[in-house]
Amino acid sequence: MTAAVQPDLTGHVELPWHRGPLASYDCETTGLNTATDRIVTAALVRTNGDVRRWLSDLDGAEIPAGAYEKHKVSTEHARAHGRPAKEVVEEIADAIAGELSAGKAALVVMNAPFDLPLLDAECARHGVPTVAQRIGHPIAPVIDPLVLDRAADKYRPGKRSLEALAVHYGVTLTDAHQADADAQAALDVALAIAEQHEKLRVPARVLHGWQVQWHEKWAANYQAFLRRGGKSTAVVDGSWPLRPVEAGGE
Repeated sequence: MTAAVQPDLTGHVELPWHRGPLASYDCETTGLNTATDRIVTAALVRTNGDVRRWLSDLDGAEIPAGAYEKHKVSTEHARAHGRPAKEVVEEIADAIAGELSAGKAALVVMNAPFDLPLLDAECARHGVPTVAQRIGHPIAPVIDPLVLDRAADKYRPGKRSLEALAVHYGVTLTDAHQADADAQAALDVALAIAEQHEKLRVPARVLHGWQVQWHEKWAANYQAFLRRGGKSTAVVDGSWPLRPVEAGGE
């Protein structure tokens, strides 16, 4: 597959995703359960250099010590400087919907099945429309650097965290676990993957569909691996870019 432009079903010419507009989203949270944990900070970074940042007051909820150790936002700081949680969630969902509406941009999200279901759960918690409800269709197109890297370099050993991918692809990430820095790094890693792997240079809607299949296959293989290793009841959800929020976990 090459980077040549392609027409969609209406005859409209589509650029390869890495040459079109992109917006990258990341959030830092109170924990790893998508059903119960909360957004502390979030950022949306565009390829044109625009950055939006949010800090929630969490409605006064506590930030556990383990979460603080990662993103360094304390409960006291969030309460003193954060904005009302409902307003923050509403603005995040609206901003992402604005990027995806009418095919304006593709959304880059590292490990999308964590960040996106957690945002949906926050929307439900505060009684505001989800991104999908705002745009009238499932969240798409999404570009997930983790899924791309697994597919493009399947047998490479080592971790595939954002920090590890940044090192591997020569991307600068100086403030890991800061939402704006992570969103920018995810965007840069995604573009670096496209630079190295020509087969991935297709329209965003095409790549989105491929990633659904790739993640489902990876999940099935990983689940089989865990069961062969003695975890006979292990279940790895293959849903992408969202999974049921009750699944929890990272």
